Amino acid sequence: MNKIDLNGRCAVVTGGAQGFGRAIAERFVASGAKVAIWDFDLPLAEKTAKEIGPAVSAFEVDVSELAAVENTRDETLKALGKIDILVNNAGIAGVNATVWETDLEEWRKVLRINLDGPFICCKAVVPVMLQQKYGRIVNIASIAGKEGNPNAAHYSASKAGLIALTKSLGKELAQHDILVNAVTPAAAKTAIFDQLTQQHIDFMLSKIPKGRFVLVEELAAMVAWLASEDCAFSTGAVFDISGGRATY
Repeated sequence: MNKIDLNGRCAVVTGGAQGFGRAIAERFVASGAKVAIWDFDLPLAEKTAKEIGPAVSAFEVDVSELAAVENTRDETLKALGKIDILVNNAGIAGVNATVWETDLEEWRKVLRINLDGPFICCKAVVPVMLQQKYGRIVNIASIAGKEGNPNAAHYSASKAGLIALTKSLGKELAQHDILVNAVTPAAAKTAIFDQLTQQHIDFMLSKIPKGRFVLVEELAAMVAWLASEDCAFSTGAVFDISGGRATY
């Protein structure tokens, strides 16, 4: 593991109880940061926090509800004193179906969590970063946001929207020491696979030249660099981690 310096930094990781989020929280702690896990599943978040160690605290929040996010932000500030890093990781895959067979409420649920959630978290946390005159925001998008996976239009559209949100916010904050970047991983074997059909999983794997899914630790390493002071000039950018799948 390469050393990345996050000493003295305080980070929020949404959906940090498992999968990508947990790996990111673990890497942040190994790099010297304190971490607040924001998750819908409080028991699991508390279990994860206990397993990682005393530098991690758990908060229950629905990222799609502005009032809940603002309250959790305030609780986090009381607990940690500041928020230097925000990782918008919370997301769902949704039910695999064609566009014309996708239920409208299913579409809205995926967009609400995957796109409204990061917007709401940024809306709540950016003013804190502006006051501090420092911040790093990393949005966990997806290769699906670049290419559009069949039978996953809601997920693909939400991640494409997250990429555009990243670019817009990055430009808005470019004159401040607050950088906003996105990563576009290929799929990883996490709990989100439980929401997918085997046919869809096989399709995703067939598209990856390296012939395997990304490891959560590999994504966490990239996110840790983007969350550090070493990342000083990249903003509004999209960092690929798709095993060669991405063509742009």
